[in-house]
Amino acid sequence: MLTGSIVALVTPMDQTGEIDYIALKELVEFHIKSKTAAIVAVGTSGESATFSVDDHVKVVERTITYAAGRIPVIAGNGANSTSEAIALSKLFTNSGIVAGLNVTPYYNKPTQEGLYLHYKAIAESCELPQILYNVPGRTAVDMLPETVARLAKIPNIIGIKEATGDLERLAELKAILPADFLLYSGDDSTGCDFMLQGGHGVISVTTNVAPVEMAQMCEFALSGEVEKALEINKQLMPVHTHLYHEANPIPVKWACAELGLIPTPTLRLPLTTLSEQYQGIVRNALIEAKLLS
Repeated sequence: MLTGSIVALVTPMDQTGEIDYIALKELVEFHIKSKTAAIVAVGTSGESATFSVDDHVKVVERTITYAAGRIPVIAGNGANSTSEAIALSKLFTNSGIVAGLNVTPYYNKPTQEGLYLHYKAIAESCELPQILYNVPGRTAVDMLPETVARLAKIPNIIGIKEATGDLERLAELKAILPADFLLYSGDDSTGCDFMLQGGHGVISVTTNVAPVEMAQMCEFALSGEVEKALEINKQLMPVHTHLYHEANPIPVKWACAELGLIPTPTLRLPLTTLSEQYQGIVRNALIEAKLLS
């Protein structure tokens, strides 16, 4: 059972928008040394929405190579087209990843039955373990607990990244899901409480810039050391809060560059570098969280 601090890894790029594989290798090493529990490659924070299939697959493959079995790798494999998500899942089967992270189809607003049939088709197309990803703030569709419970009966659907930030939703899920179904928070601001209330970990944006602290916080939360977990979470709250002034991964990529973790904060269009009006706010958040002096 994969638990703890899982980084939703940014994808470093040079100033032209080409993938910087040297920097990617250094990021993988950084997270191994920092005791991050696992890496999500080419999820939302990795800019999956602007990648070609070739780039998507290449970044995942390189991440697996750089990890060399020392840290588990999860691959973003979601799409708003069921056939595309199936194609990615098949490409990643037997690649060395431990699971696919499969976001709800965005923009086209499927019904709950459509969501069920979408994920069922993907799961039945290959043996790759699948983690559902519910983030209605970005996709305009909310996968309800009853639908998750239906999907949990499919053997290779093993968990969910729940990014509503609603802790009542966690209680609803826990009440109707098997005990071994993995529950991950996708919301850093409520991630600590999510684990203290029975979640298994957090798939985190903050972990990009504070991996040691997030690993410690998760360890304390999962072992029931409430005061220690809350103390670290309080330290990190400015980062949890201020990495969302513009759409993820705009602020976190800028923060990574500010900390010297990647050479540039370049993103692929239509995403652009963090607006100047927010740069001081994000910098001050890093200082408040004791990540930058």
